[in-house]
Amino acid sequence: MNKEKRQQIFSRLQAQNPNPTTELNYNSPFELLIAVILSAQATDVGVNKATVKLFPIANTPEKIFTLGLTELKSYIKTIGLYNAKAENIIKTCQILIEKYNSEVPNTREALESLPGVGRKTANVVLNTAFRQSTMAVDTHIFRVSNRTGIAPGKNVLEVEKRLLRVVPKDFLLDAHHWLILHGRYVCKARKPQCGSCIIEDLCEYKEKTIA
Repeated sequence: MNKEKRQQIFSRLQAQNPNPTTELNYNSPFELLIAVILSAQATDVGVNKATVKLFPIANTPEKIFTLGLTELKSYIKTIGLYNAKAENIIKTCQILIEKYNSEVPNTREALESLPGVGRKTANVVLNTAFRQSTMAVDTHIFRVSNRTGIAPGKNVLEVEKRLLRVVPKDFLLDAHHWLILHGRYVCKARKPQCGSCIIEDLCEYKEKTIA
C-alpha cells in the first residue's frame, strides 16, 4: 500500500471519529491500568461490568491491596482467568505502593516490570493515559493491518513496528483506537462489512464481501 492511500484512510477514519478513545471505563491512569490487565482475553463490556462495581469501592493501589485477594476475586470472577489476574493485580498494587509512590509509571520498561503487564498492555496505558505515540496491536489491529494492506506482518510485533513506521505522523497518536474500532465493528473476523466500510475503495483485501 502506498503513502497516499494510507493518508486517505486515516483522514477518513479521523473525519468519522475525531476523538477516539478506549471503550474501557476509567477515570485515572491507575483505573485504566487495572481495566487493561483485566481485559486480556476478555471483552471491554465484560470488564466494564466488573469495574463499575469495583472502582467505587477500590480505585487506588492502597485500596485494592487492602481489599485483598479473596475480596478482589469476588468483584472480577465473571472475567476469564480472574484468579491469575487477581494475583497479578495485588502484586502490581504492592509494587506501585512501594516503588512508585502509588503512581502509574509512564515508561514502557517500568510498566512491563509489573505483574500482568505485557507489551500490549503497556502500549495501551502509554497511549491512552499518557498520550504517547505507541501502537498496542491486538487481534483486531493485527487483522485490519494485514487484511487492508496498511501494515502487513507475520506477528504482532512486526505489525506494531511497521505501523509506527508507515502511519502518517499526524494520525499516529490516535491510530491505535481507530484501527481497533474498525476491526471490532466493521472489518470483523468472520465476515467483514465491506459494503458499509468507509475505506473499502482504498482497502487492498481481495475477498471483499458484497453485503
